[in-house]
Amino acid sequence: MSRRRKPIIAEQLTITGLADRGKGVCRTEDGKVIFVAGVAPGDVVDIFAKRKKKEVYEGTVQKFHSYSDLRVEPICSHFGLCGGCKLQHIDYEQQLAFKQLEVENALKRIGKVEVAEILPIVAADKQTYYRNKLEFSFSSKRWLTREEIDSGITNRVDVLGFHPGSSFDKVINLDHCYLQYEPSNEIRNTVRAIALEQKLAFFDALKKEGFLRQLMIRITSLGEIMIIVSVFENDRDRLFPLLEEMLKRLPAITSLYYCINTKANDYMYDLDMAHYYGQKEVADVLGGIRFNIGPKSFFQTNTEQAEKLYKTVVDFAEFTGTENVYDLYTGIGSIALFLAKHCKQVVGIEEVRAAIIDANANAALNNIENTVFYAGDVKNILTPDFAKKHGKPDILITDPPRAGMHPKVVQMLLQLEAPKLIYVSCKPSTQARDLQVLSEKYEVVKSRAVDMFPHTPHIENVVLLKLK
Repeated sequence: MSRRRKPIIAEQLTITGLADRGKGVCRTEDGKVIFVAGVAPGDVVDIFAKRKKKEVYEGTVQKFHSYSDLRVEPICSHFGLCGGCKLQHIDYEQQLAFKQLEVENALKRIGKVEVAEILPIVAADKQTYYRNKLEFSFSSKRWLTREEIDSGITNRVDVLGFHPGSSFDKVINLDHCYLQYEPSNEIRNTVRAIALEQKLAFFDALKKEGFLRQLMIRITSLGEIMIIVSVFENDRDRLFPLLEEMLKRLPAITSLYYCINTKANDYMYDLDMAHYYGQKEVADVLGGIRFNIGPKSFFQTNTEQAEKLYKTVVDFAEFTGTENVYDLYTGIGSIALFLAKHCKQVVGIEEVRAAIIDANANAALNNIENTVFYAGDVKNILTPDFAKKHGKPDILITDPPRAGMHPKVVQMLLQLEAPKLIYVSCKPSTQARDLQVLSEKYEVVKSRAVDMFPHTPHIENVVLLKLK
């Protein structure tokens, strides 16, 4: 019979750093590790905590005794409720320092690799209004603060915004969001106003009823705007008047789509997209390469920082113009097309077939003729026969999802023995795990982090490996 894990109350603890997902970390006198949200390194707090596993606890602040000198005043009125910008209360230079430390710790403690040179993190010139795409949720229930709950106010209000991290069926009504450049706020607020005027039912995720589900807004650096409206029911008598009024009040819309989502989850990119108005694609430019982006296309959400990320890849590669390059997990070929002019050939592999269609189309759009793209799982496509067909890579670039590379892919990289390997990662811990295996034949020469998402705990890291 197992013992119930009793919660603890720890008093006057100093937050010593930031951990995964932007949570603060501290230790009790007897060595218990506590993770707690909504704090900054240097805060002195009382914490109520429950044990999750071994000696690791998750806690909530009961009282602040003093505040850290690293704190700044958050600019967003929704900070603390919305989970989108968890680090907005910490000075940006300090955010960069903590992200740099996270990368270094992952490489040394998880990867157990020696890095010859760790370069300074690449900061974002824009810490607000930097995203080109956002998805908002309609809900018939508003997220309430503890004070609002205690006051007895109802949460049955139609709202449009973000889900807080702790609730799938309630939404924070956003008045102004600092993530996406304008006219994002105008579009969201106008669509909400039209929906209320037309008395359209907002979705109830718990009861699985209602009409309006999601609103996707994409605004490119060229000023083109794509909107996708997701609804729960295929009712054109309600949907089309909404879309017509949107076009009337928001004439800047370049492309308008809708989709019918009757599933339990909000994911819309496995659904049929119905084109309603305007262009079928919108255009954006990254590093001088023009990309046509459809409703299901993946494109880096911070265009300016993506260019810095790709330039880091080019700098690490030190191209001479004669290289045969493999680009694994190529997506719509954004890295491949960006660096094609620097090398002889780029061979890209991507699991999502629609992304490969986009990659080929964008290569043709830019008159790039030295790229070849394959659709399929990297672990199945990248084989010795594939390497015989396309030649051994001089440089191999891999940019896997957050889970990192499949073990079979890592073993294939060891077998291929490309002289240079550049690993781009959106999760340093999984990157470090893969680097530890690759260290059998490779040494880590350089590492450079790039801050793609200011005020969030997310960080990209680029590592250059050379064959020993």
